[in-house]
Amino acid sequence: MQHLVIEHCGETLWLLPDKALYWPAQRALLVADVHIGKAASYRALHQPVPRGTTSATLERLDRLLEHYDCQQLIVLGDFLHARSARAPATLARLALWRDRHPQLKMILVRGNHDRHAGDPPHTLGIEVVEEPWVMGGIALAHEPKAHATLPVIAGHVHPACVLKGRGRQRLRLPCFVFDNTVSLLPAFGEFTGGWTVDPSPGTRLFVAGGDRVWALPR
Repeated sequence: MQHLVIEHCGETLWLLPDKALYWPAQRALLVADVHIGKAASYRALHQPVPRGTTSATLERLDRLLEHYDCQQLIVLGDFLHARSARAPATLARLALWRDRHPQLKMILVRGNHDRHAGDPPHTLGIEVVEEPWVMGGIALAHEPKAHATLPVIAGHVHPACVLKGRGRQRLRLPCFVFDNTVSLLPAFGEFTGGWTVDPSPGTRLFVAGGDRVWALPR
C-alpha cells in the first residue's frame, strides 16, 4: 500500500489507504470509528448482515501495526458499537488480538457509542480518556468540534466523497478531510457507511481507495 505524506499544522502525517493515519513523530497509529461488534448488533435485530467483520477489522489493524513503527494506537472514539458487542465471542477475539500486541500503548478517546457500550474490559489494557485529548499540539477528539486554541483531528461522521465520471458514473469512497480548524478521519471499521462531505473553501480532501490515497483538486 502507498501512503500519502502531508504537512498539517506544522506536523508531518501519513495518510494510509486502509483509512488510518500514521504520525511518525509520535510513533502513533490513529484510527476512528472502529465499531467492533456492529454487524453482530444488527444480526441480533434479525438483519441479514455479513459475518466476520470484527475479525477483518482486527486483521487490518495487525497489518498496519506490523508495517509501521508504532508505540501507540489511538482510537478517536466508537471502539465498541453497542453493549451487544460485549458478547463473549467478540471479547474473546479482542483478547486474542491484544495478546499479540502486549507492548502497544492503547488510548481510546471516548465517543458516543462508547458511552452506550461501556468502556472496554480493563483486561484489554486500553486507557480511556475524555475528549479532547491533546498530543503534540493537536487536540484529538471524537466529535468534530473546534478547540479554542488548537487544531482538532476527529472522527464520528465517517466522511466520504463522490467521484463523478463520464456517462453519469459515480463512485463513493471514504476520505480524509483536513483544514486548520477541524480535520476528520474516515471510519476504520467494516460495515460503517459514510457521510458525503460538502467541503468549505480551503478544505483539503484526500480519497482512500484500493491501495493508495490521493488528493482531490481544491
